[in-house]
This record gives sequence, structure tokens and C-alpha cells, in this order.
Amino acid sequence: MKKEHLFKKHKGTDYQAKAEAFCEDYKQFLTVAKTERLSVEYFEAKAKANGFFNIADKTDFKAGDKVYYINRNRSAVFCVIGEEDLEAGINLVAAHIDSPRLDLKPSPVTEEGGFSYLRTHYYGGIKKYQWVATPLALYGVVVKKNGETVKIAIGDGENDPIFMVTDLLPHLASKQMTQKMTEGIPGEKLMVLSGSNPDLNAESDEVKTALLKILEEKYQITEEDFYSAEIEVVPAGKARDLGFDRSMVASYGHDDRVCAYTAFEGLLETKTPKKTAVVLLADREEVGSMGNSGMQSRFLEYFLEELKPSVRINKVMANTLCLSSDVAAAYDPMYAEVYEKQNSPIFGCGLTLLRYTGSRGKGGSSEASAEMVAKLRRIFDDNDIAYQFAELGKVDEGGGGTVAQYIANLGADVIDAGVALLSMHAPYEIAHKADIYEAYRAYVSFMA
Repeated sequence: MKKEHLFKKHKGTDYQAKAEAFCEDYKQFLTVAKTERLSVEYFEAKAKANGFFNIADKTDFKAGDKVYYINRNRSAVFCVIGEEDLEAGINLVAAHIDSPRLDLKPSPVTEEGGFSYLRTHYYGGIKKYQWVATPLALYGVVVKKNGETVKIAIGDGENDPIFMVTDLLPHLASKQMTQKMTEGIPGEKLMVLSGSNPDLNAESDEVKTALLKILEEKYQITEEDFYSAEIEVVPAGKARDLGFDRSMVASYGHDDRVCAYTAFEGLLETKTPKKTAVVLLADREEVGSMGNSGMQSRFLEYFLEELKPSVRINKVMANTLCLSSDVAAAYDPMYAEVYEKQNSPIFGCGLTLLRYTGSRGKGGSSEASAEMVAKLRRIFDDNDIAYQFAELGKVDEGGGGTVAQYIANLGADVIDAGVALLSMHAPYEIAHKADIYEAYRAYVSFMA
């Protein structure tokens, strides 16, 4: 298929205006849903407003019913019941809602040289040097011993303070500047600067004591409460238009909330499909999908068994088509040496399909069959969806993985299908508005 810029392809129509309007709502989502928990809260509230009900509240299901399931407030499944029996298979779109970040350690508060810091442990594949000297915010929950949950959101409010990891000034960085980029900022130096005023009444640990006093007075949090806390350090700031032409969206968390959002919005457009339409939003993809909220757990199977207790999961999955909805690496002319342009997604030219991911010799990936790819081509062509087939850079340059292999392990036909990004895994990533909107249109056509 010829790669053609979508705004040019649809010149003279309202396509561009629709794409830009869609992305205005998407930017609002990115700005308020910077963690897995916040994403789940957002999607659950919107699902309820659109007629979805919690699966725990009903046992009898019919075609057209809208159902959801929340797994530990960190992952979720939303679906619209189809006309066919569940064992005829489902049309599944699976995305993840975790993103690379810094996490606070279990015992984070410390004092060094008159400053208070929060110790962190980075999560996912980050370039550590990108996280210094940039505004940061704190989001998460603290669960106290009595069961009370305290929500944390500091750094994005109009009058909130921000946080930072300091960097070394160039005048003293001659040794640092000769180090490998992987070594210039050690992980243990990703300490979040959090205060510098002493506690005037303390004899030792003055700045740390002052910080702990603020936490206790404002949030009723003690130092030991951090043991049962999940607090994420993420870039401060909202999603913004990028470029004089405002053609792109720059934001933290495109990977993979851009696919989660477009898939969910696509499901909202699904009325009574032939096959049951399911959107699965998983946690922990950035660290291997392990854990009871990750794609290697069995919460999708449990959900299907709740829909139909007698269901044979092997029959469902054998007849299932799945879009593993994850982002791709857009061709970047500034780093052309690591891309094979003919097999790279071009910005603004539509949904990106990757038959396989993995590393070098296709290691660590599943691969979509020719038969499945032909079905998708037919669906997308019949609905005038623009798509482009791609790989993740040149063969010997590296690679990566998605949740596709774990769904394929259940017996489903799977292909990766998502939005191409620039600066993937950076604190601010870049997506094209046309690709965002086209992904939404593709998911609508797939689940219809």
C-alpha cells in the first residue's frame, strides 16, 4: 500500500477537523491520567456514563450488553456482548496503561548535605539522563495500616510545587561527559530533590524531619507509611500541541495510553457486534507483563468465565482475533542510520501493523499468520482505513516486545497494531494527530 499523508489523502473533507477535535479530548485524558490507577479510574467513569455495568452486578448477559471488570485498580477489561456465542471467538484489542517512570523506593526519604531527597527505582526502559533537570510530579496512593487510602497528586496543580533530579554543571562535568550515556547518570543518583528548609526545632536530620512533618500535617503520612505506598514520579506538565502547524501531540505516556484511549473510544462506538468486542487494558508491560495485573496473569480468562461459566477458554481463544495495540517507532530522519525506511512507519500515514517484534532473529516474539493478515487487510480496506506494515528498526540494531506473545500463547491469532511515535520512552513522546485518529477508526472497524 502506498504511504500517503492522511491529511493530504482526505483533502477537501472534514477529516482533519475531526482528527484535531478527537485529539483535544485525548490530550485532556493524557493530562489527567498519568498512572495506571488514574487511567483505570478515567475509563471506568466514562464507561459507566456510557451504559456499561460492572460484571459483579449481573449474571445474565445478552447481545448488546456493555460490561466491564476492574482488576486491582491497575488493569481492566471492557466489552460489548456480541450476537454469536462466546466460543465463536472474540475481537480483542489489548493495550497497556503503564509507562516508563521513576518509582519511590520503600524507604525513600533521606537527607544529604542540607537537602531532603526521595530515593527512586526506575521502572521500564528509560534513558536515565533524560530524567535530570526536568520538572517532575508525584502521583499514587498510600495505604495505611488501618486500610485508609491517601491519594497523592502533587506537581501539576496551578499552585503545586514541582520536583527535580539535579544534574552536574558543565564546568565540573569533564569526567561525566566522557562516560557512556548509560553510565553518566547512575540509577542511585536519580534522587528527587524535595526540600531544603530545616526543622528549626530538630537536633539532627533537620531537613528530613521538616519534610516528614509536612507530609504528616498535610497528608497524614508517616515515614513508615511509605512501605505500603505506590508513588510514581512522572514528568510534570500537560499534553501540548507540537509544531507551528499544531500537527502533533507531545506528552508523557503516549506509550501506550494512545492505544488504550483510541481502543476504548472505538469500543464506545460499538453497538451490537457479531462477535463479542473486548478491550483489555493491562499493567506491567514495560517490565515484562508479570504479576497479577499484567498480561501474563489470567484475568482475561477469569473475565470470560464470568461471562459464561461453562465456557471453554481454548475454544474462545482458538477463534479469537487480537490486535495487540502498542506503539511503534516512527521513522526519524535525524537517526536514519538505525531505520530501514521501506519497512518503517511514516508519520501521518496511518495505523502501524507489525507482524512480529522481538530482537534481531525475531527472538522473543510471536508472528501473525498470513491468513490473519489477509483478514485484517480486508477489514481495513473495506472501511477505508490507512495502514502501513513495519518493523522495529534495522534487524541488527535491537528490538522490543509487546503483550502479543502472551495472548498468542492462549491460542489466539495476534498482530501488533498501533500508533507510531517519535522519542519513544522519553519523558515527552510525540505522536501525529492523523495517526491517533486513524487508529481510533481502525479499532472501530475491527470491533464492529
